[in-house]
Amino acid sequence: MKIEKDRVVRFHYSVSEVGQPASESSKGGDPLTILIGHGQIIPGLENAMQDREAGDSFAVDVPAAEAYGERREGLTQRIPKKHFGEQRLIPGMQVLLQTNFGPRAVTIEKVGMSVVDVDLNHPMAGKDLHFEIEVVDVREASAEEIEHGHVHGEGGHHH
Repeated sequence: MKIEKDRVVRFHYSVSEVGQPASESSKGGDPLTILIGHGQIIPGLENAMQDREAGDSFAVDVPAAEAYGERREGLTQRIPKKHFGEQRLIPGMQVLLQTNFGPRAVTIEKVGMSVVDVDLNHPMAGKDLHFEIEVVDVREASAEEIEHGHVHGEGGHHH
């Protein structure tokens, strides 16, 4: 069965910046499970998966524009220190900040007495990424999964 919109795909991946060693991998853990065509992974990777099937392994380079976007200057925000709880903040470190739109990865730029300056660019923004993909299995999504826009059951969302 080929990968296409509204199919559920389980796959192993490793990702790196082009020309660098892998920075993240699912090997040795559970494969990632996604519903194709619902924006759950970056567009460049989703496009590269179209028409592949279970058992396929492939590598693909995804340019920044089709990954996490280009880095944008001036995406700095000053946030009251209390929003970071008790953790010790060091410039350059990445932290998950709870926002009204859900958790967001930010990079600490400057730490003051009561405020913290953070860079809101995604840590992988502006980077061309290299993926190694191994497709574990592909199945039709249920009507309910398509309606909800995510996978249920194994590797998915539990209501």
